[in-house]
Amino acid sequence: MTFGEQPAYLRVASDLREKIVNGALPPHTRLPSQARIREEYGVSDTVALEARKVLMAEGLVEGRSGSGTYVRERPVPRRIARSGYRPETGVNPFRQEQTAEGARGTWESRSEQEGASPEIAERLGIEPGDRVMRTHYVFREAGEPIMLSTSWEPLAVTGRTPVMLPEEGPLGGCGVVDRMAAIDVVVDNVAEEVGARPGLAEELLALGGVPGHVVIVIGRTYYASGRAVETADVVVPADRYRIAYHLPVR
Repeated sequence: MTFGEQPAYLRVASDLREKIVNGALPPHTRLPSQARIREEYGVSDTVALEARKVLMAEGLVEGRSGSGTYVRERPVPRRIARSGYRPETGVNPFRQEQTAEGARGTWESRSEQEGASPEIAERLGIEPGDRVMRTHYVFREAGEPIMLSTSWEPLAVTGRTPVMLPEEGPLGGCGVVDRMAAIDVVVDNVAEEVGARPGLAEELLALGGVPGHVVIVIGRTYYASGRAVETADVVVPADRYRIAYHLPVR
C-alpha cells in the first residue's frame, strides 16, 4: 500500500476508522491484531501500534485486559438544551430547558468558600484570593450523569445575604438571575465561550467516560451593569451530547 505524504499510522487509522463507521467492523468486534495490521497494510509494528493508539484516543476502540482491542458501541448523540430564556416560575433553568427537550433533569450539588484563583479572579474582575462561593454540580437525565458544572460567585456580592448558598434558602435552585434579583442585583447580560479538550480523570470518572475522551467546555459569566456576578465552567461529554442553543430574537 502506498501512503503518500501523510504519516503511515494516520492512513492506517483512517482506513480502520472508515471500516468502523461504515459497519465493516461493527461494535464489539475485535480489532485486527497488531500482526494482522502489519501484514495487511505493509507497515512496521510501530506504525500498527500508533494507529491503534489513534483509534483509542478517539474513543472508537477500547482495550480489554487479556483479550485484545474491541470496537466500542457508538452512542447516538443527544441534545442538551441551552437558551437565553428566563423562566418566570422560579424553576432552575437546567430543569426548565431539559423539560422542554423531553428530558427528566435532576442535579446534586455542594458549596464551599475559597479564595479565587488568578483565572477565576480575572473572570470575575476581582483580586486573586478574594473570597468566592464555589459550587460543584452533577446534572443527570433519568439518573445518568450528563453534565458537570462548577460555579463561582464573589462573596462581595452575595456574602451575608439570603442567596449566599446557591442551592439553599428560599431561592435555592432558582438560578442566578432570580437569586440576584432578590438582592437587588439586576443581571442584564450573559456571555458563553465554547471549547473542547481531553476530559480530566475525575471528570470522566463522574461522567462515565474513558481516558482520552473529549469533553465540551462552556465558560459562562453573568453580568449586572458590567460587573461579573457569577462565572462557571460547564463540562459535557462530546461523544454523547450536542449543545443546542435556543436564543431569542430581539
